[in-house]
Amino acid sequence: MNETIQDRASTLQDGTLQNETLHDETQTLMFSEAAESADAVARLLSANRDAFAALGERLRAAPPAVVVTCARGSSDHAATYGKYLIETLLGVPVASAAPSVSSVYAAPMAPGTALVIAVSQSGRSPDLLATVTAYQNAGAYVVAFVNDETSPLAEMADTLIALKAGPEKSVAATKSYICALAAFAGLTAAWSQNDALANAVYTLPDMLTLAFGADWSPIVDALANANNLFVIGRGYGYGIAQEAALKLKETCALHAEAFSAAEVRHGPMAIVNDGFPVIAFATSDTAGDGVREAAAEFRARGAVVCLADAKADADGTPVALTAHPAIEPILMIQSFYRMANALSLRRGLNPDAPLHLSKVTRTV
Repeated sequence: MNETIQDRASTLQDGTLQNETLHDETQTLMFSEAAESADAVARLLSANRDAFAALGERLRAAPPAVVVTCARGSSDHAATYGKYLIETLLGVPVASAAPSVSSVYAAPMAPGTALVIAVSQSGRSPDLLATVTAYQNAGAYVVAFVNDETSPLAEMADTLIALKAGPEKSVAATKSYICALAAFAGLTAAWSQNDALANAVYTLPDMLTLAFGADWSPIVDALANANNLFVIGRGYGYGIAQEAALKLKETCALHAEAFSAAEVRHGPMAIVNDGFPVIAFATSDTAGDGVREAAAEFRARGAVVCLADAKADADGTPVALTAHPAIEPILMIQSFYRMANALSLRRGLNPDAPLHLSKVTRTV
């Protein structure tokens, strides 16, 4: 990138800052916690630099045949992002564990040398702990990305990557999710010895600050009275689309479904017609091209498409920044969180306290 981060900050401050008077958006916990993401990621990277390096060396010396991720909710969406990183940069297949296999069925685990990456804010959900225990007893090496360093998950891990997000009181996870994304990027960069990704990861704190100032207010206007919508992404951006759809359900009482830009063509797009809302996350790489193509097709049908296009590098609406394609989705979800907070308030809701939800879900 020829433009410096400072240059971009000046550009955003000149004309693309989010409207801060929109229904007192700054007064929520969701807003303040999402705003802390840059500092949280800086803490994560500083605290785990040596752990990433040591883990990368271990995995190169004894490569696992498979990586298994174990997570639920937002953490599972971070694992989707990690899947694409590991598979594209290392070629190691990544599968998502079904926790009920261990917690409900108590099925025996076949011996093996899998790498298990467990992702959790609390590190206390019984089904997650049961799954990790089963894999560990079968010979797997367990890495935990966890925010609560005193949790059972943190204590049982072979390698602990502390997320360092700090207290997160809003039910809607924001900074802990972004820290989990950064942890996957940091681990993958160290394991693959990919200097371009490693350098990009260490620009994240500054870039996240810029992303939080980006103008996504047109989405608030577009979705103020919506009932249903699609959120689409592809590749590195698919896990972010999943997370965005979940947050719209949680904080905005919107029925949102996430799709890959490829999968959405296999049936779901039949219901996209005039006025149907779509949020699309397009990275600057070839995977993003598929999202841009789908967005164009939806627009031709009369859909209301809000395309965050990293290829446009802050010239689009809503604003998205060009960076390494693997970290562009992290920047997009940071901008999205601020928008979702504002949209929740616009719809007369409290993003910090969604109905029927609690901060820690202890599934069995």
